[in-house]
Amino acid sequence: MRPKKSLGQHFLTSTGAIDDILDAADITEEDLVLEVGPGKGVLTEKLVEYAEKVMAIEKDSELIPLLKEKFKKEIKNKKLEIAEQDILEFDPREIKKGEYKLVANLPYYITGLFIRKFLETEFQPERMVLMLQKEVAERIARSEKESILSISVKAYGTPRYVKTVKAGSFYPVPNVDSAILAITDISKEFFTGFSEEHFFKLLHAGFQSKRKKLSSNLSLVAPKSKVLEAFKSLKLDENVRAEDVDLENWRRLAVALV
Repeated sequence: MRPKKSLGQHFLTSTGAIDDILDAADITEEDLVLEVGPGKGVLTEKLVEYAEKVMAIEKDSELIPLLKEKFKKEIKNKKLEIAEQDILEFDPREIKKGEYKLVANLPYYITGLFIRKFLETEFQPERMVLMLQKEVAERIARSEKESILSISVKAYGTPRYVKTVKAGSFYPVPNVDSAILAITDISKEFFTGFSEEHFFKLLHAGFQSKRKKLSSNLSLVAPKSKVLEAFKSLKLDENVRAEDVDLENWRRLAVALV
């Protein structure tokens, strides 16, 4: 079956990368795993071996019969459930068990929306292991400069760059390398003393114009005098830009500007 360009399909073929994903996911026989984009079931094969149960969500209707045939035994034994659905329309409340781990090989074009969906939900996974474009994974976990995406991820959990996965590990071969990113310790404990809505309003305002000072950008959503007072009390440079402010200082600003 030929991969569909319209769905951004690149099937993982590297057994080494699959082992790295499994190690990062740290799956036990008590775990429920939500697998996004099982493709031809190469990773699914390993997940059903280690987990108590796997829920696999696949958008491509042509892959569903192939998966159901390949995993007849696992489906019958209720080790595997396969659903044809767009993951961006999936309701995490459908996961009846309270805790779950999420493993996904994502089309590059839905990365931001996907991460936001599963971190913001009240039904967060305890751990996410994602195959992403290398540049995006580096921006989240390795870059000295922050972005809306990196701060958003860090507000909910701890990102870790696991390993680079070369383009040749996929069929068809994409134009760029990928990387495995793990996000652990996922919770909403960061949002104490202020709401998620308030925090992200400040964050988006702060990055609205990258060339401007953060204090100027924040003055669009809070009184200038209050912003300058907050910077002074927090001992933040009034000329600093959003990309140079770490998560802890974003938290302190959110508290000061409530």
